[in-house]
Amino acid sequence: MNDLNDRHDMSEGSKHLGRDEQRLAFRHAVPHALVIHEILLEQGENELARTNFALALSGLAAGLSMGFSFLTQALLQAGLPDTVSRHTLAALGYSVGFVIVVMARQQLFTESTLTAVLPVITRRDTATALAAIRLWSIVLVTNLLGTWLFAALVHLHGIFPLDVTEAMASLAQQAVPPDLFATFLRAFFAGWLIALMVWILPSAQSARLLTIVIITYVVALTRLSHIVAGSAEAAYDVLSAHATLAAYATHFVLPTLGGNICGGVLMVSALNHGSIAPEIHGKAERPKR
Repeated sequence: MNDLNDRHDMSEGSKHLGRDEQRLAFRHAVPHALVIHEILLEQGENELARTNFALALSGLAAGLSMGFSFLTQALLQAGLPDTVSRHTLAALGYSVGFVIVVMARQQLFTESTLTAVLPVITRRDTATALAAIRLWSIVLVTNLLGTWLFAALVHLHGIFPLDVTEAMASLAQQAVPPDLFATFLRAFFAGWLIALMVWILPSAQSARLLTIVIITYVVALTRLSHIVAGSAEAAYDVLSAHATLAAYATHFVLPTLGGNICGGVLMVSALNHGSIAPEIHGKAERPKR
């Protein structure tokens, strides 16, 4: 918050703008990286303070909502002609689940690879680390449970037309690939992008919706692996008897989870925090006036 006050004082001291113009310029200025860090740090602190029950309900809601990425993508794919641009257009449906989850403030595991980690690397104490592990465990389990419930619902016979069912089956078969290392790398980039999205959102202002759509569209377009969105597809594949539960665990969950965590924590949490760590410590050590 001190950084915000510093910026406000600087704008108030401008000789070229009137007071109203100064306030307008301040409102439209891009927040400093330290301001974004503090916003996300406070968000992470609030998440760590939530009860187990609240985290579980929010995580379950997020898992169910993410299923709409799978369903909407299948609906678009079923309605488009089988051409080279089919995937390019149908991939837009992948963004729907993320829009619901982020705008509704539901607890998504890959978001917490940034928000829950910032308090850990800022405080660097055992209690905060244990609180982050608690949050991760509850949110991951309930996210995945929500995707299985959604997959079971859309798998029921007669709910959707045959072309939509075939589109869902086609998407589901791509969710459990045989190459573990390739899945890990795709998940690494997905975790990186989703955590970057979370970092960008505080400064996106009126472009929040567009930011979510663009970044998650890139994830879908490049067929990157996301532990929650992909779980709905992989669960559908298991329920359709095209994949086993063991394959779901070893060829989807393990490499995708590892990649998402590494991408979110290492490439965004650690690097973005590290880039402003000297400012954080400098402000903490600066004597109060």
